[in-house]
Amino acid sequence: MKTEYPQDNLLSRAFACLVGAAICSASAPLGAQWNQWGGPNRNFVVDAKGLAEKWPEGGPKKLWSRELGDGFSTIAVDDGKLFTLYRVGDDEFTVCLDAKTGATVWEVKNHSPFTSEMAEFGPGPHSTPLVMGDKVFSIGTNMVMHCLNKADGRVLWKHDLAKEYGAEVPGRGYSASPIAYKDMIIVPVGWKKPESPKEKDASATDTTEPANPRQALMAFRQSDGSVTWKNQEFEITHSSPILIQLDGEDQLVVFMTKEIAGINPNNGELLWTHPHATMYGANIATPLWAGDDLIFVSAAYDSGARVVQLAKDGGKIKPKELWFSKKMRIHHGNVVRIGDYVYGSSGDFGPAFFMGVNVKTGDIAWRERALAKATCLYADGKLIILDEDGQLALARASPEKFTILSKAEVAHRTAWAAPTLAGKTLYVRDRKNIMAFDLG
Repeated sequence: MKTEYPQDNLLSRAFACLVGAAICSASAPLGAQWNQWGGPNRNFVVDAKGLAEKWPEGGPKKLWSRELGDGFSTIAVDDGKLFTLYRVGDDEFTVCLDAKTGATVWEVKNHSPFTSEMAEFGPGPHSTPLVMGDKVFSIGTNMVMHCLNKADGRVLWKHDLAKEYGAEVPGRGYSASPIAYKDMIIVPVGWKKPESPKEKDASATDTTEPANPRQALMAFRQSDGSVTWKNQEFEITHSSPILIQLDGEDQLVVFMTKEIAGINPNNGELLWTHPHATMYGANIATPLWAGDDLIFVSAAYDSGARVVQLAKDGGKIKPKELWFSKKMRIHHGNVVRIGDYVYGSSGDFGPAFFMGVNVKTGDIAWRERALAKATCLYADGKLIILDEDGQLALARASPEKFTILSKAEVAHRTAWAAPTLAGKTLYVRDRKNIMAFDLG
């Protein structure tokens, strides 16, 4: 398939609030599949076995590679098929590929013009599709959400979230990935703030209905796209939500532009909130939950990382801050948790350090400058790391040290889409290509 690509005008180590990166947990079946953002449990940890301890010179065996198109959407895997989003010019595509060969099975086009602000660091798309049963859910840069038949790409229903609900498209494009709960699909939507009287033209006639501010989050029924609930007044977020369970109670955790919040996923009601503000409202990385009572969040620029402990008091959830530090700043990447430590790439405009941090105390275990700004996943006792320059690394991390076992250049700059592992096959994409590697 021959495609044409818009001009690459990326700046080195630039501001990129577009990849909604992450760590968390969610309701998804366990197994070799990677059906959503962050993998089966939305935490970039997968139960894979039998991976190689070291790669040959030049990197792991490449199974196939092909051109795809622009974008930072990561790759979902289900039933021998790959699902992602890409762009050619002013059109975005939700695409299904054969996992063994990379051949296109089907693709669905949506007209989605990008602005100069969107194109500054790459025009997207940025969100990752969600595969549930026989359906695929995707959201493009301009907030058009599709529900597609997994087998043939037939459009079952769709919503233009901006036009239908008066939402405001983020300046650099929509990036949050949808999440499933019961029979619903839950997505951040936000709303367009009304103009002040001074901003309005007194002679203009506005016949549109005012936007509903209580739609920071919306839940749609999977079967027909009908609205189940919409609630909250937070500004639109780049971060992807997660689902957790505290004392047997489900809650949705969302990293908004100024705070982290717990939401009742059944109706959108607010359960708790804790402040975490950053420059540009760029809270991008997905929160981390590891099954205990601790939530880790981090952002770049003038922000940092903090851990909030959740506990019930008098029937209500009370968040308590355990620690805060500006030493670890996750930009648009992700972290993984191994035991009491989180590991990830910290940095924004300047140099990036791969770091280990004690999740209970905030103490820094070590900082390594062996890779550029990176994303990662954890499988079979090893970290698989992809930096933005296209370097793929196999490493081990412990509280005592960080050891790179193998490293090879496999992709081109800018490789901001996090890698995907299904079984022993690793799927990687940069801004023009998608490829598969055998890690067995």
